[in-house]
Amino acid sequence: MKAILNKLFEHQTLTQQEAKQVLVDIAAEKYNAAHMAAFMTVFMMRSITVAELTGFREALLELAVRMNFSDFNTIDLCGTGGDGKNTFNISTLTSFVVAGTGNKVAKHGNYSVSSASGSSNMLEHLGYTFTNNEAVLKKQLDKANICFLHAPLFHPAMKAVGPVRRELGLKTFFNMLGPLVNPSQPQNQLVGVFNLEVARTYNYLLQGTSLNYGVLYALDGYDEISLTSPFKLFTKEGEQTVHPTDLGLPTIQPSEIFGGNSVPEAAEIFVRVLNGEGTEAQNNVVLTNAAFALKTFDASKSFETAFEEAKRSLLGLKAKKSLELIVG
Repeated sequence: MKAILNKLFEHQTLTQQEAKQVLVDIAAEKYNAAHMAAFMTVFMMRSITVAELTGFREALLELAVRMNFSDFNTIDLCGTGGDGKNTFNISTLTSFVVAGTGNKVAKHGNYSVSSASGSSNMLEHLGYTFTNNEAVLKKQLDKANICFLHAPLFHPAMKAVGPVRRELGLKTFFNMLGPLVNPSQPQNQLVGVFNLEVARTYNYLLQGTSLNYGVLYALDGYDEISLTSPFKLFTKEGEQTVHPTDLGLPTIQPSEIFGGNSVPEAAEIFVRVLNGEGTEAQNNVVLTNAAFALKTFDASKSFETAFEEAKRSLLGLKAKKSLELIVG
């Protein structure tokens, strides 16, 4: 690790193979906490390259407990986290709305590092039992159209860095990796990222895959469509900037999508929205993200059609039913 750190401190970058090997060695617990913290800090101070991110991704996927969901056409809806905005659990709610439309969601997630409540915190609080039993997860996909892949059960390689990440309490390149290493490798993905540079890096990386994908970044810093500002959307068809008014929706204030200061507070908001009792702003944000997820499955679908489909799922309590089927 000293040789790698010296190379990085001299402002050099890693090759794809070097990046892959470092993560393999981290997983094998070859390095101490100080070395790992120094390594992570490098990527807080400069941009990660596509080669480095690709190498890290390859290592984690090779070391992962893989799931075979090839019988289903699935999507993952996941943000990188790390935007520091502490919104309510938009991507998790969006996942249930998409499941309520009849589409299959294999959501990958973890406990929060930089906000009050991540997807794992939320689902655990609501009574979901984490598992890496493929048969159980397939049954959930079949009956509820959704299952949840709690990252620590599928990525033993991450165990070594968990304590260091928690002590740092900051976004690291591992935030960037999470959405790229779903152990079931779904055919579709809508992912939000915490800055524009990462959005473009993701776009370059995902262009080389067979995925149907969308990469989102709100121009005021959110890692999802927040409707507080215009947002960027990257797909294989290119890059576009979308303003809420382009979608026929009002711009909202950041305070309207605040997520609370604790998991119970976040859960109260989550349940209220899922019960069809969310505010107009909360509903619009969730439904807009869900609409773009549905368009990821089928790019020819209009936003208006997808939004109405999502609305029927949420307000018709189909999204709520999907949750009940996996926590019951």
